[in-house]
Amino acid sequence: MDASGPRNVSAEKQANFKTESVHSRISADDDDKVLEQIGYVPSFRREFSNLATISFAFSIMGLCSSIATTFNTPLTLGGPASVTWCWILGAVMCFTLGSSIAEIVSAFPTCGGLYTASARLCPPKHRAIVGWIVGWLNILGQVAGISSTEFGLANMIWAAVVVAKDGDYVVTSGKVVGLFAGLLAFHGLLNCLATRYLARFTTGFVFVNLGVTALIVIVLLAMTPRSEMHPAKYVFGSDGFVNGTGGWNDGIAFLFGLLSVQWTMTDYDATAHISEEVKRAAYAAPSAIFIAVVGTGLIGWVLNIVLVLCSGPLENLTTASGSAFLEIMALRIGKPGALFLWTFVCLTAFFVCQTALQACSRTVYAFSRDHGLPDRGYFGHVSSWTMTPLRAIWFTTTLSVIPGLLDLASPVAANAIFALTAMALDLSYIIPIFLRRWYRNHPEVNFKPGPFYMGDGLLGWATNVICILWTLFVCVLFSLPTMLPVTAVNMNYASVITGGVVIVSGAWYLLGGRRHYKGPSSNVPHYEDAATFGDPKEKEEQLGVEHA
Repeated sequence: MDASGPRNVSAEKQANFKTESVHSRISADDDDKVLEQIGYVPSFRREFSNLATISFAFSIMGLCSSIATTFNTPLTLGGPASVTWCWILGAVMCFTLGSSIAEIVSAFPTCGGLYTASARLCPPKHRAIVGWIVGWLNILGQVAGISSTEFGLANMIWAAVVVAKDGDYVVTSGKVVGLFAGLLAFHGLLNCLATRYLARFTTGFVFVNLGVTALIVIVLLAMTPRSEMHPAKYVFGSDGFVNGTGGWNDGIAFLFGLLSVQWTMTDYDATAHISEEVKRAAYAAPSAIFIAVVGTGLIGWVLNIVLVLCSGPLENLTTASGSAFLEIMALRIGKPGALFLWTFVCLTAFFVCQTALQACSRTVYAFSRDHGLPDRGYFGHVSSWTMTPLRAIWFTTTLSVIPGLLDLASPVAANAIFALTAMALDLSYIIPIFLRRWYRNHPEVNFKPGPFYMGDGLLGWATNVICILWTLFVCVLFSLPTMLPVTAVNMNYASVITGGVVIVSGAWYLLGGRRHYKGPSSNVPHYEDAATFGDPKEKEEQLGVEHA
Protein backbone atom coordinates (compact mmCIF):
# COMPACT_ATOMS: atom_id res chain seq x y z
CA MET A 1 0.00 0.00 0.00
CA ASP A 2 1.20 3.50 -0.83
CA ALA A 3 2.19 5.30 2.35
CA SER A 4 0.90 8.55 0.93
CA GLY A 5 -2.64 7.13 0.66
CA PRO A 6 -3.92 8.05 4.11
CA ARG A 7 -2.44 11.52 3.85
CA ASN A 8 -4.15 12.08 0.48
CA VAL A 9 -7.49 10.88 1.84
CA SER A 10 -7.11 13.21 4.81
CA ALA A 11 -6.25 16.12 2.56
CA GLU A 12 -9.22 15.34 0.34
CA LYS A 13 -11.57 15.29 3.35
CA GLN A 14 -10.18 18.61 4.54
CA ALA A 15 -10.69 20.09 1.07
CA ASN A 16 -14.27 18.81 0.95
CA PHE A 17 -14.92 20.20 4.41
CA LYS A 18 -13.60 23.59 3.38
CA THR A 19 -15.72 23.53 0.22
CA GLU A 20 -18.85 22.64 2.21
CA SER A 21 -18.08 25.41 4.70
CA VAL A 22 -17.70 27.94 1.88
CA HIS A 23 -21.01 26.85 0.30
CA SER A 24 -22.75 27.03 3.68
CA ARG A 25 -21.35 30.50 4.26
CA ILE A 26 -22.40 31.65 0.79
CA SER A 27 -25.92 30.35 1.36
CA ALA A 28 -26.15 32.10 4.73
CA ASP A 29 -24.81 35.31 3.19
CA ASP A 30 -27.47 35.14 0.47
CA ASP A 31 -30.19 34.67 3.06
CA ASP A 32 -28.89 37.62 5.05
CA LYS A 33 -28.81 39.80 1.94
CA VAL A 34 -32.47 38.99 1.24
CA LEU A 35 -33.31 39.84 4.84
CA GLU A 36 -31.47 43.15 4.62
CA GLN A 37 -33.33 43.97 1.39
CA ILE A 38 -36.58 43.48 3.30
CA GLY A 39 -35.23 45.82 5.95
CA TYR A 40 -33.68 43.87 8.82
CA VAL A 41 -30.21 43.22 10.17
CA PRO A 42 -29.76 39.45 10.76
CA SER A 43 -30.01 38.71 14.50
CA PHE A 44 -30.15 34.90 14.60
CA ARG A 45 -27.91 32.04 13.54
CA ARG A 46 -29.14 29.93 10.63
CA GLU A 47 -29.02 26.42 12.04
CA PHE A 48 -32.22 24.87 10.62
CA SER A 49 -31.58 22.57 7.66
CA ASN A 50 -34.23 21.58 5.08
CA LEU A 51 -35.09 18.44 7.05
CA ALA A 52 -35.31 20.31 10.35
CA THR A 53 -37.56 22.93 8.72
CA ILE A 54 -39.92 20.31 7.25
CA SER A 55 -39.95 18.52 10.59
CA PHE A 56 -40.82 21.82 12.29
CA ALA A 57 -43.72 22.42 9.89
CA PHE A 58 -45.11 18.92 10.45
CA SER A 59 -44.61 19.15 14.19
CA ILE A 60 -46.51 22.42 14.55
CA MET A 61 -49.61 20.58 13.29
CA GLY A 62 -48.96 17.48 15.42
CA LEU A 63 -51.02 15.13 13.29
CA CYS A 64 -52.01 12.23 15.56
CA SER A 65 -51.95 14.19 18.83
CA SER A 66 -54.05 17.03 17.39
CA ILE A 67 -56.64 14.55 16.11
CA ALA A 68 -56.60 12.79 19.49
CA THR A 69 -57.19 16.10 21.27
CA THR A 70 -60.15 17.19 19.11
CA PHE A 71 -61.62 13.85 17.98
CA ASN A 72 -64.50 14.01 20.47
CA THR A 73 -65.90 17.22 18.95
CA PRO A 74 -66.91 15.92 15.50
CA LEU A 75 -67.74 12.47 16.91
CA THR A 76 -70.21 13.69 19.54
CA LEU A 77 -71.70 16.69 17.70
CA GLY A 78 -72.07 15.34 14.15
CA GLY A 79 -71.29 11.65 14.45
CA PRO A 80 -68.77 9.37 12.68
CA ALA A 81 -69.74 10.65 9.20
CA SER A 82 -68.88 14.19 10.33
CA VAL A 83 -65.45 12.95 11.42
CA THR A 84 -64.78 11.48 7.99
CA TRP A 85 -66.16 14.08 5.61
CA CYS A 86 -65.42 17.27 7.52
CA TRP A 87 -61.75 16.34 7.71
CA ILE A 88 -61.23 15.98 3.95
CA LEU A 89 -63.42 19.02 3.19
CA GLY A 90 -61.49 21.17 5.64
CA ALA A 91 -58.14 19.75 4.51
CA VAL A 92 -58.79 20.74 0.88
CA MET A 93 -59.70 24.27 1.95
CA CYS A 94 -56.73 24.45 4.30
CA PHE A 95 -54.55 23.50 1.33
CA THR A 96 -55.63 26.70 -0.47
CA LEU A 97 -54.84 28.75 2.64
CA GLY A 98 -51.49 27.03 3.21
CA SER A 99 -50.46 27.57 -0.43
CA SER A 100 -51.42 31.25 -0.27
CA ILE A 101 -49.42 31.71 2.92
CA ALA A 102 -46.39 29.86 1.50
CA GLU A 103 -46.43 32.29 -1.42
CA ILE A 104 -46.18 35.31 0.90
CA VAL A 105 -43.64 33.68 3.23
CA SER A 106 -41.41 33.00 0.22
CA ALA A 107 -41.44 36.72 -0.60
CA PHE A 108 -40.95 37.88 3.01
CA PRO A 109 -38.84 35.29 4.93
CA THR A 110 -38.65 37.18 8.24
CA CYS A 111 -39.42 36.20 11.84
CA GLY A 112 -42.28 38.72 11.73
CA GLY A 113 -43.99 36.42 9.24
CA LEU A 114 -47.32 37.60 7.88
CA TYR A 115 -47.30 40.46 10.38
CA THR A 116 -44.35 42.05 8.58
CA ALA A 117 -45.66 41.06 5.15
CA SER A 118 -49.07 42.69 5.74
CA ALA A 119 -47.51 46.10 6.30
CA ARG A 120 -45.45 45.77 3.13
CA LEU A 121 -48.47 44.78 1.02
CA CYS A 122 -50.46 47.99 1.59
CA PRO A 123 -49.75 51.71 1.00
CA PRO A 124 -47.53 53.46 3.57
CA LYS A 125 -50.40 55.41 5.12
CA HIS A 126 -52.12 52.17 6.14
CA ARG A 127 -49.05 50.25 7.31
CA ALA A 128 -49.29 51.11 10.98
CA ILE A 129 -52.94 50.16 11.50
CA VAL A 130 -52.65 47.03 9.34
CA GLY A 131 -49.49 45.89 11.13
CA TRP A 132 -51.12 46.56 14.49
CA ILE A 133 -54.29 44.53 13.73
CA VAL A 134 -52.46 41.59 12.14
CA GLY A 135 -49.80 41.58 14.85
CA TRP A 136 -52.30 41.40 17.70
CA LEU A 137 -54.52 38.83 15.97
CA ASN A 138 -51.52 36.66 15.18
CA ILE A 139 -50.14 36.81 18.72
CA LEU A 140 -53.61 36.11 20.16
CA GLY A 141 -54.02 33.08 17.89
CA GLN A 142 -50.56 31.73 18.62
CA VAL A 143 -50.90 32.15 22.38
CA ALA A 144 -54.29 30.40 22.23
CA GLY A 145 -52.67 27.68 20.11
CA ILE A 146 -49.93 27.07 22.67
CA SER A 147 -52.43 27.12 25.52
CA SER A 148 -54.96 24.82 23.82
CA THR A 149 -52.28 22.31 22.79
CA GLU A 150 -50.72 22.26 26.25
CA PHE A 151 -54.19 22.01 27.78
CA GLY A 152 -54.96 19.13 25.44
CA LEU A 153 -51.70 17.40 26.40
CA ALA A 154 -52.53 17.72 30.11
CA ASN A 155 -55.94 16.13 29.48
CA MET A 156 -54.35 13.35 27.41
CA ILE A 157 -51.99 12.49 30.25
CA TRP A 158 -54.83 12.44 32.79
CA ALA A 159 -56.92 10.33 30.38
CA ALA A 160 -54.16 7.72 30.42
CA VAL A 161 -54.26 7.69 34.24
CA VAL A 162 -58.04 7.17 34.20
CA VAL A 163 -57.78 4.28 31.73
CA ALA A 164 -54.90 2.71 33.67
CA LYS A 165 -57.04 2.76 36.83
CA ASP A 166 -60.12 1.37 35.00
CA GLY A 167 -62.01 4.61 35.47
CA ASP A 168 -61.53 4.64 39.23
CA TYR A 169 -59.89 8.05 39.32
CA VAL A 170 -61.37 11.56 39.43
CA VAL A 171 -59.64 14.29 37.45
CA THR A 172 -60.42 17.77 38.75
CA SER A 173 -59.93 21.11 37.03
CA GLY A 174 -57.20 21.93 39.53
CA LYS A 175 -55.22 18.85 38.54
CA VAL A 176 -55.56 19.64 34.83
CA VAL A 177 -54.55 23.30 35.22
CA GLY A 178 -51.65 22.41 37.53
CA LEU A 179 -50.19 19.91 35.06
CA PHE A 180 -50.87 22.35 32.22
CA ALA A 181 -48.87 25.13 33.91
CA GLY A 182 -46.01 22.77 34.79
CA LEU A 183 -45.72 21.56 31.20
CA LEU A 184 -45.67 25.14 29.94
CA ALA A 185 -42.84 26.04 32.30
CA PHE A 186 -40.86 23.01 31.11
CA HIS A 187 -41.33 24.03 27.47
CA GLY A 188 -40.19 27.53 28.37
CA LEU A 189 -36.95 26.07 29.73
CA LEU A 190 -36.40 23.95 26.61
CA ASN A 191 -36.87 26.97 24.37
CA CYS A 192 -34.02 28.73 26.16
CA LEU A 193 -31.58 26.45 24.36
CA ALA A 194 -29.43 27.88 21.58
CA THR A 195 -30.76 27.60 18.02
CA ARG A 196 -28.38 24.80 17.01
CA TYR A 197 -29.71 22.57 19.80
CA LEU A 198 -33.31 23.44 18.95
CA ALA A 199 -32.64 22.51 15.32
CA ARG A 200 -31.14 19.14 16.26
CA PHE A 201 -33.96 18.48 18.68
CA THR A 202 -36.59 19.36 16.08
CA THR A 203 -35.16 17.22 13.27
CA GLY A 204 -36.49 13.97 14.70
CA PHE A 205 -40.01 15.25 15.40
CA VAL A 206 -41.36 14.38 11.96
CA PHE A 207 -40.28 10.74 12.22
CA VAL A 208 -42.01 10.27 15.57
CA ASN A 209 -45.13 12.10 14.36
CA LEU A 210 -45.59 10.15 11.12
CA GLY A 211 -44.24 6.88 12.55
CA VAL A 212 -46.71 6.81 15.44
CA THR A 213 -49.60 7.65 13.10
CA ALA A 214 -48.68 4.85 10.71
CA LEU A 215 -48.24 2.39 13.59
CA ILE A 216 -51.67 3.22 15.05
CA VAL A 217 -53.34 2.75 11.65
CA ILE A 218 -51.63 -0.60 11.04
CA VAL A 219 -52.24 -1.98 14.54
CA LEU A 220 -55.92 -0.97 14.61
CA LEU A 221 -56.60 -2.59 11.24
CA ALA A 222 -54.68 -5.73 12.24
CA MET A 223 -56.33 -6.10 15.67
CA THR A 224 -59.93 -5.42 14.67
CA PRO A 225 -61.85 -8.50 13.41
CA ARG A 226 -63.44 -7.93 10.02
CA SER A 227 -66.85 -8.78 11.47
CA GLU A 228 -66.54 -5.98 14.04
CA MET A 229 -65.59 -3.28 11.57
CA HIS A 230 -68.33 -0.78 10.82
CA PRO A 231 -69.90 -0.84 7.33
CA ALA A 232 -69.30 1.89 4.76
CA LYS A 233 -72.72 3.46 5.48
CA TYR A 234 -71.58 4.10 9.04
CA VAL A 235 -68.19 5.51 8.08
CA PHE A 236 -69.27 7.58 5.07
CA GLY A 237 -73.07 7.51 4.94
CA SER A 238 -76.23 8.50 6.73
CA ASP A 239 -75.95 5.71 9.31
CA GLY A 240 -72.96 7.52 10.76
CA PHE A 241 -74.68 10.86 11.26
CA VAL A 242 -75.74 11.79 14.79
CA ASN A 243 -76.97 15.25 15.79
CA GLY A 244 -75.66 15.71 19.31
CA THR A 245 -76.04 19.49 19.56
CA GLY A 246 -79.35 19.50 21.39
CA GLY A 247 -81.13 21.83 18.98
CA TRP A 248 -79.09 22.93 15.95
CA ASN A 249 -80.25 21.68 12.56
CA ASP A 250 -78.47 18.71 11.00
CA GLY A 251 -76.36 20.81 8.63
CA ILE A 252 -74.85 22.94 11.41
CA ALA A 253 -74.30 19.87 13.59
CA PHE A 254 -72.45 18.16 10.75
CA LEU A 255 -70.24 21.21 10.05
CA PHE A 256 -69.18 21.51 13.69
CA GLY A 257 -66.89 18.60 12.79
CA LEU A 258 -64.66 21.10 10.98
CA LEU A 259 -63.19 22.25 14.30
CA SER A 260 -60.84 19.26 14.40
CA VAL A 261 -59.24 19.80 11.02
CA GLN A 262 -59.20 23.61 11.26
CA TRP A 263 -57.48 23.50 14.66
CA THR A 264 -55.02 20.82 13.54
CA MET A 265 -54.11 22.46 10.24
CA THR A 266 -53.38 25.97 11.42
CA ASP A 267 -50.36 28.00 12.52
CA TYR A 268 -48.99 27.58 8.98
CA ASP A 269 -46.85 30.68 9.34
CA ALA A 270 -44.99 29.23 12.34
CA THR A 271 -42.28 28.18 9.90
CA ALA A 272 -42.03 31.80 8.76
CA HIS A 273 -41.34 32.92 12.33
CA ILE A 274 -38.16 30.83 12.42
CA SER A 275 -37.16 31.76 8.84
CA GLU A 276 -34.30 33.95 10.10
CA GLU A 277 -32.90 30.74 11.60
CA VAL A 278 -33.43 28.67 8.41
CA LYS A 279 -30.93 28.06 5.62
CA ARG A 280 -32.21 29.09 2.15
CA ALA A 281 -35.32 30.40 3.88
CA ALA A 282 -37.10 31.71 0.76
CA TYR A 283 -37.11 28.14 -0.59
CA ALA A 284 -37.14 25.97 2.53
CA ALA A 285 -39.84 27.74 4.59
CA PRO A 286 -42.64 27.79 1.94
CA SER A 287 -41.73 24.29 0.73
CA ALA A 288 -42.00 22.96 4.29
CA ILE A 289 -45.43 24.59 4.69
CA PHE A 290 -46.67 23.10 1.41
CA ILE A 291 -45.37 19.60 2.17
CA ALA A 292 -46.73 19.63 5.73
CA VAL A 293 -50.21 20.79 4.67
CA VAL A 294 -50.55 18.13 1.97
CA GLY A 295 -49.10 15.37 4.16
CA THR A 296 -51.15 16.24 7.23
CA GLY A 297 -54.36 16.50 5.20
CA LEU A 298 -54.04 13.13 3.46
CA ILE A 299 -52.56 11.09 6.31
CA GLY A 300 -55.00 12.64 8.77
CA TRP A 301 -57.94 11.57 6.62
CA VAL A 302 -56.68 7.98 6.58
CA LEU A 303 -56.28 8.02 10.38
CA ASN A 304 -59.80 9.38 10.91
CA ILE A 305 -61.33 6.76 8.59
CA VAL A 306 -59.52 3.94 10.39
CA LEU A 307 -60.54 5.24 13.82
CA VAL A 308 -64.21 5.35 12.81
CA LEU A 309 -63.98 2.00 11.03
CA CYS A 310 -62.55 0.27 14.09
CA SER A 311 -64.59 2.06 16.77
CA GLY A 312 -67.13 0.15 18.78
CA PRO A 313 -70.61 1.38 19.72
CA LEU A 314 -70.71 5.17 19.87
CA GLU A 315 -72.18 5.22 23.38
CA ASN A 316 -69.13 3.34 24.73
CA LEU A 317 -66.65 5.97 23.52
CA THR A 318 -67.69 8.84 25.79
CA THR A 319 -66.41 7.50 29.10
CA ALA A 320 -64.65 8.91 32.15
CA SER A 321 -61.33 9.25 30.31
CA GLY A 322 -62.83 11.92 28.04
CA SER A 323 -60.87 10.61 25.04
CA ALA A 324 -62.71 8.54 22.41
CA PHE A 325 -59.40 8.13 20.57
CA LEU A 326 -57.81 6.37 23.55
CA GLU A 327 -60.95 4.29 24.19
CA ILE A 328 -60.84 2.97 20.61
CA MET A 329 -57.21 1.99 21.01
CA ALA A 330 -57.89 0.30 24.37
CA LEU A 331 -60.84 -1.60 22.86
CA ARG A 332 -58.85 -2.99 19.93
CA ILE A 333 -55.29 -3.23 21.22
CA GLY A 334 -55.87 -3.82 24.90
CA LYS A 335 -55.08 -1.47 27.75
CA PRO A 336 -51.28 -2.12 27.99
CA GLY A 337 -50.72 -1.73 24.25
CA ALA A 338 -52.98 1.31 24.03
CA LEU A 339 -51.18 3.08 26.89
CA PHE A 340 -47.81 2.27 25.31
CA LEU A 341 -48.81 3.87 21.99
CA TRP A 342 -50.56 6.70 23.84
CA THR A 343 -47.20 7.66 25.31
CA PHE A 344 -45.94 8.48 21.83
CA VAL A 345 -49.16 10.30 20.94
CA CYS A 346 -48.56 12.49 23.99
CA LEU A 347 -44.96 12.93 22.85
CA THR A 348 -46.13 14.37 19.52
CA ALA A 349 -48.33 16.84 21.43
CA PHE A 350 -45.25 17.72 23.47
CA PHE A 351 -43.42 18.48 20.20
CA VAL A 352 -46.29 20.69 19.01
CA CYS A 353 -46.05 22.79 22.19
CA GLN A 354 -42.29 23.05 21.79
CA THR A 355 -42.43 24.32 18.21
CA ALA A 356 -45.47 26.54 18.82
CA LEU A 357 -43.78 28.31 21.74
CA GLN A 358 -40.64 28.85 19.68
CA ALA A 359 -42.64 30.37 16.81
CA CYS A 360 -44.79 32.61 19.02
CA SER A 361 -41.80 33.95 20.94
CA ARG A 362 -40.28 35.09 17.62
CA THR A 363 -43.50 36.91 16.75
CA VAL A 364 -43.50 38.64 20.13
CA TYR A 365 -39.84 39.53 19.57
CA ALA A 366 -40.62 41.05 16.15
CA PHE A 367 -43.68 42.96 17.41
CA SER A 368 -41.75 44.32 20.39
CA ARG A 369 -38.84 45.23 18.10
CA ASP A 370 -41.30 47.41 16.18
CA HIS A 371 -42.80 48.86 19.40
CA GLY A 372 -46.20 47.22 19.03
CA LEU A 373 -46.05 46.26 22.72
CA PRO A 374 -46.00 48.75 25.63
CA ASP A 375 -42.54 47.55 26.68
CA ARG A 376 -40.25 50.12 25.01
CA GLY A 377 -38.70 47.30 22.99
CA TYR A 378 -37.78 45.26 26.07
CA PHE A 379 -38.88 41.94 24.59
CA GLY A 380 -37.30 42.76 21.22
CA HIS A 381 -33.93 41.65 22.58
CA VAL A 382 -31.71 38.75 21.56
CA SER A 383 -29.47 37.20 24.19
CA SER A 384 -25.77 37.32 23.30
CA TRP A 385 -25.38 34.04 25.20
CA THR A 386 -27.87 31.82 23.32
CA MET A 387 -28.66 34.11 20.35
CA THR A 388 -32.36 33.57 21.08
CA PRO A 389 -35.00 36.03 22.43
CA LEU A 390 -35.08 34.81 26.04
CA ARG A 391 -37.22 37.68 27.28
CA ALA A 392 -39.85 37.06 24.58
CA ILE A 393 -39.79 33.32 25.35
CA TRP A 394 -40.69 33.79 29.01
CA PHE A 395 -43.22 36.51 28.30
CA THR A 396 -44.95 34.18 25.82
CA THR A 397 -44.82 31.29 28.30
CA THR A 398 -46.41 33.38 31.04
CA LEU A 399 -49.06 34.79 28.70
CA SER A 400 -50.00 31.29 27.51
CA VAL A 401 -50.99 30.25 31.04
CA ILE A 402 -53.92 32.68 31.12
CA PRO A 403 -56.32 30.99 28.60
CA GLY A 404 -55.89 27.63 30.34
CA LEU A 405 -57.15 29.13 33.60
CA LEU A 406 -60.62 29.24 32.00
CA ASP A 407 -60.93 25.57 32.92
CA LEU A 408 -61.21 26.58 36.56
CA ALA A 409 -64.41 28.46 35.65
CA SER A 410 -65.90 26.11 33.06
CA PRO A 411 -64.58 23.20 30.98
CA VAL A 412 -66.80 24.35 28.09
CA ALA A 413 -65.34 27.85 28.32
CA ALA A 414 -61.85 26.33 28.24
CA ASN A 415 -62.73 24.47 25.04
CA ALA A 416 -63.34 27.88 23.42
CA ILE A 417 -59.57 28.37 23.16
CA PHE A 418 -59.50 25.68 20.46
CA ALA A 419 -61.95 27.66 18.31
CA LEU A 420 -60.19 30.89 19.28
CA THR A 421 -56.91 29.57 17.86
CA ALA A 422 -58.37 28.83 14.44
CA MET A 423 -60.37 32.08 14.30
CA ALA A 424 -57.63 34.51 15.32
CA LEU A 425 -54.84 32.89 13.31
CA ASP A 426 -56.84 32.38 10.13
CA LEU A 427 -58.14 35.97 10.24
CA SER A 428 -54.56 37.23 10.55
CA TYR A 429 -53.65 35.09 7.52
CA ILE A 430 -56.30 36.27 5.08
CA ILE A 431 -55.54 39.98 5.64
CA PRO A 432 -52.16 39.91 3.81
CA ILE A 433 -53.61 37.57 1.16
CA PHE A 434 -56.41 40.08 0.54
CA LEU A 435 -54.03 43.06 0.56
CA ARG A 436 -51.74 41.46 -2.02
CA ARG A 437 -54.61 41.22 -4.49
CA TRP A 438 -56.36 44.48 -3.59
CA TYR A 439 -53.25 46.66 -3.92
CA ARG A 440 -51.58 44.68 -6.71
CA ASN A 441 -51.51 47.74 -9.03
CA HIS A 442 -50.96 50.42 -6.39
CA PRO A 443 -47.91 52.61 -7.21
CA GLU A 444 -46.68 52.57 -3.61
CA VAL A 445 -46.89 48.79 -3.19
CA ASN A 446 -44.20 46.70 -4.84
CA PHE A 447 -44.70 42.98 -4.32
CA LYS A 448 -41.68 40.97 -5.45
CA PRO A 449 -42.61 37.27 -5.59
CA GLY A 450 -40.31 34.72 -4.02
CA PRO A 451 -39.33 31.34 -5.49
CA PHE A 452 -42.69 29.84 -4.42
CA TYR A 453 -45.23 31.71 -6.55
CA MET A 454 -48.58 30.63 -7.99
CA GLY A 455 -48.73 33.56 -10.41
CA ASP A 456 -51.42 36.08 -11.32
CA GLY A 457 -53.40 33.66 -13.45
CA LEU A 458 -56.53 31.67 -12.64
CA LEU A 459 -54.73 29.27 -10.27
CA GLY A 460 -53.34 32.01 -8.04
CA TRP A 461 -56.55 34.05 -7.99
CA ALA A 462 -58.83 31.06 -7.37
CA THR A 463 -56.65 29.78 -4.53
CA ASN A 464 -56.54 33.17 -2.80
CA VAL A 465 -60.26 33.94 -3.17
CA ILE A 466 -61.38 30.48 -2.01
CA CYS A 467 -59.22 30.56 1.13
CA ILE A 468 -60.50 34.05 2.07
CA LEU A 469 -64.17 33.10 1.67
CA TRP A 470 -63.66 29.79 3.48
CA THR A 471 -61.92 31.45 6.43
CA LEU A 472 -64.74 33.98 6.86
CA PHE A 473 -67.25 31.11 6.77
CA VAL A 474 -65.54 28.99 9.45
CA CYS A 475 -65.01 32.03 11.68
CA VAL A 476 -68.78 32.56 11.72
CA LEU A 477 -69.32 28.83 12.33
CA PHE A 478 -66.84 28.70 15.21
CA SER A 479 -68.51 31.69 16.86
CA LEU A 480 -71.66 29.64 17.41
CA PRO A 481 -72.23 27.77 20.69
CA THR A 482 -72.05 24.05 19.98
CA MET A 483 -74.92 23.16 22.31
CA LEU A 484 -78.48 24.45 22.62
CA PRO A 485 -80.06 25.95 24.61
CA VAL A 486 -77.28 28.44 25.33
CA THR A 487 -76.34 28.98 28.97
CA ALA A 488 -73.49 30.70 30.77
CA VAL A 489 -71.82 27.31 31.12
CA ASN A 490 -71.94 26.16 27.48
CA MET A 491 -71.55 29.60 25.86
CA ASN A 492 -68.87 29.78 23.14
CA TYR A 493 -66.51 32.48 24.38
CA ALA A 494 -64.17 32.35 21.36
CA SER A 495 -65.92 35.19 19.53
CA VAL A 496 -66.17 37.22 22.75
CA ILE A 497 -62.43 36.92 23.41
CA THR A 498 -61.46 37.62 19.79
CA GLY A 499 -63.78 40.60 19.56
CA GLY A 500 -62.64 41.87 22.93
CA VAL A 501 -58.96 41.77 21.98
CA VAL A 502 -59.68 43.52 18.66
CA ILE A 503 -61.72 46.27 20.37
CA VAL A 504 -59.26 46.81 23.23
CA SER A 505 -56.19 46.81 20.99
CA GLY A 506 -57.96 49.15 18.53
CA ALA A 507 -58.86 51.57 21.29
CA TRP A 508 -55.33 51.37 22.64
CA TYR A 509 -53.93 52.18 19.19
CA LEU A 510 -56.16 55.24 18.82
CA LEU A 511 -55.52 56.51 22.35
CA GLY A 512 -51.77 56.03 22.51
CA GLY A 513 -50.34 53.22 20.45
CA ARG A 514 -50.18 55.22 17.21
CA ARG A 515 -47.78 57.66 18.86
CA HIS A 516 -45.00 55.11 19.21
CA TYR A 517 -45.99 52.42 16.70
CA LYS A 518 -45.36 53.21 13.03
CA GLY A 519 -45.62 49.69 11.65
CA PRO A 520 -42.85 47.14 11.03
CA SER A 521 -39.64 49.19 11.11
CA SER A 522 -36.33 48.63 9.43
CA ASN A 523 -33.20 48.46 11.57
CA VAL A 524 -30.89 48.69 8.54
CA PRO A 525 -29.17 52.11 8.42
CA HIS A 526 -29.96 54.07 5.24
CA TYR A 527 -32.59 51.51 4.25
CA GLU A 528 -34.05 52.63 0.91
CA ASP A 529 -37.64 52.34 2.14
CA ALA A 530 -36.92 54.11 5.43
CA ALA A 531 -39.36 56.93 4.73
CA THR A 532 -42.27 54.51 4.63
CA PHE A 533 -40.97 51.59 6.66
CA GLY A 534 -39.82 53.38 9.79
CA ASP A 535 -36.94 55.62 10.86
CA PRO A 536 -33.79 53.43 10.84
CA LYS A 537 -31.81 55.74 13.16
CA GLU A 538 -34.55 55.78 15.75
CA LYS A 539 -35.04 52.05 15.35
CA GLU A 540 -31.32 51.36 15.71
CA GLU A 541 -31.31 53.15 19.06
CA GLN A 542 -34.43 51.33 20.28
CA LEU A 543 -33.69 47.81 19.04
CA GLY A 544 -31.75 46.59 22.08
CA VAL A 545 -30.16 43.59 20.34
CA GLU A 546 -26.77 42.46 21.61
CA HIS A 547 -24.55 41.06 18.88
CA ALA A 548 -22.17 38.25 19.70
